[in-house]
Amino acid sequence: MTSTQQQPLDSSFTAASTAVDVMAGHDLSGVTAVVTGGYSGLGLETTRSLTAAGARVIVPARRPDLARTALADVGRCEIIPMDLADPGSVRAAALRIRRSAERLDLLMALGGVMATPERRVGPGWEGQLAVNHFGHFVLACELYPLLAAADGARVVVNSSAGHVLTDIRWHDPHFRTGYDKWLAYGQAKTANILFAVQLDILGRDDGIRAFALHPGKIMTGLQREMTLREQVDRGWVDEHGNVIGADFKSPSQGAATGLWAATSPLLDGLGGLYLEDCDVSRVAAPGQPMDEGGVRAYGIDPGSASRLWESSLTATGAPPVHG
Repeated sequence: MTSTQQQPLDSSFTAASTAVDVMAGHDLSGVTAVVTGGYSGLGLETTRSLTAAGARVIVPARRPDLARTALADVGRCEIIPMDLADPGSVRAAALRIRRSAERLDLLMALGGVMATPERRVGPGWEGQLAVNHFGHFVLACELYPLLAAADGARVVVNSSAGHVLTDIRWHDPHFRTGYDKWLAYGQAKTANILFAVQLDILGRDDGIRAFALHPGKIMTGLQREMTLREQVDRGWVDEHGNVIGADFKSPSQGAATGLWAATSPLLDGLGGLYLEDCDVSRVAAPGQPMDEGGVRAYGIDPGSASRLWESSLTATGAPPVHG
């Protein structure tokens, strides 16, 4: 079972390692990558690091103008419009990518939202599940042929320690009976992990391996819909908005685990794993505090992963993936 592989590999990196540390010595010439959210926060650090190592990076962006400004000094980078909340937009972006690339070596699913006010998108989907999970699910299914063509592709999905807040709410995934923004976020982050687990199962015979990860606590644009008071009450910032607490990572440190997942030879032959601090994490005990790390057993359960995949296919109409 996947859980038996959830053991640290004793990589040479730590929570303090940066993107520069992780990417040292890697030559990604000839590699094509897609990075969602690749123009802000951890995504921007990731795009810069991949292109600096020689990769061609395609950045789908809901706000292309902002993306062009943020990435103006980055070479080997292409920006295409895409809104993760709109499956039609995702399909259009995937079509453009399929027309411009013969293979896709890396899919970095880093874009997302956190603790947003209640929003309904598409046919009434809960907004955080739609953006964080359904959008990336459709994108991966549409790009599967390119991933298979790479014969060794990796898919890296940003989850969060927030997955400990809840398993998939099978009885009410779209919060028809009352909205809680943190439970909605937690469910979406659990979905990110289960998505990686099932994609890895389906894709491994085609050389596709998938990983989910917790990047750490980092102050980025992800907190943009939280009030200052909420952030102060959580002990994240002071009354002036300055970050406090020694456990926060810099954006470069936050991007390190994803880049390690994308490039580390230690992960060759592995997949369907949850990572943190540039290593494979352990399975957390039920009730273990969020800040102590680890992945909840429900997040890597193969049965739940298959169930979520099938329900996501039904909901989105994405093309089936045949492993």
